[in-house]
Amino acid sequence: MELKTSAKISLYLLLFVLAAAWLFPVLWIVLSSFKTNNDLYSFPPRFWPEPFTFEHFTDAFEKGNFGRYFMNSAIVTISSTVLLLLINSMAGFALAKYKFKGDSLLLVGFVSTLMIPLEVIMIPIFKVLSFLGLFNTLLALIIPPAATPTGVFLIRQYLLSVPDELLEAARMDGATEWRIYSRIILPLCKPILSVLAIFSFMWRWDDFLWPLIGISDPSLYTIQLALSNFMGEFNVDWGSLLAMSVITMIPALVVFIIFQRQFVSGMVTSGMK
Repeated sequence: MELKTSAKISLYLLLFVLAAAWLFPVLWIVLSSFKTNNDLYSFPPRFWPEPFTFEHFTDAFEKGNFGRYFMNSAIVTISSTVLLLLINSMAGFALAKYKFKGDSLLLVGFVSTLMIPLEVIMIPIFKVLSFLGLFNTLLALIIPPAATPTGVFLIRQYLLSVPDELLEAARMDGATEWRIYSRIILPLCKPILSVLAIFSFMWRWDDFLWPLIGISDPSLYTIQLALSNFMGEFNVDWGSLLAMSVITMIPALVVFIIFQRQFVSGMVTSGMK
């Protein structure tokens, strides 16, 4: 009994140390955003700000139109996430519950695209968007990530656990395929959809590379592109950069807190590691 108690205590201490090591850089960024310039560049570095100051936050908002940048990021992130959930759930439903010629080959094609990095397909996507007249618009940031092979595969695997008899019973009661999808499939998929919603929100909110390619108008910048304005050719405005970086963490944190129960449930039931 004592050995089991000692093992649990050792495990908890190890987990605490690992959690502290992971949180330390984040905590350092947050506290540094409240430091004065003298504290930021002091040596040896000070962990705790003395005194606390909000000057970097006020300076950052005065230097740029961050309200507009946050709105652009919100529009892109929310729109892409909604489209991703809708399109991926439909595709996953079709691959899981409909049998048609070439369905296995189509699934293999979806999964194989996971091995293709974004850098390889950036130029073809850019040319397609330019041909459609979507370059330098927010649609150029919303449409390309609206469907992902990862999401399709996860939803398909999740729906394999749903008994086919349930859908057949609904069809016998006269339910249409759209009604089955909207009234049965979507409610059952809430856990895995929550997982994808969190992932999609973080991917789109933190994305820098694709907005850098698809947007050139400063008024359409997302928040990640706007942060690069604090990095000059010869110096970096670390105070403002840290302050705005802290603010950009808040939306993703709020989304995770809202969906954390569904996230844990979806991680367990989908078999993700």
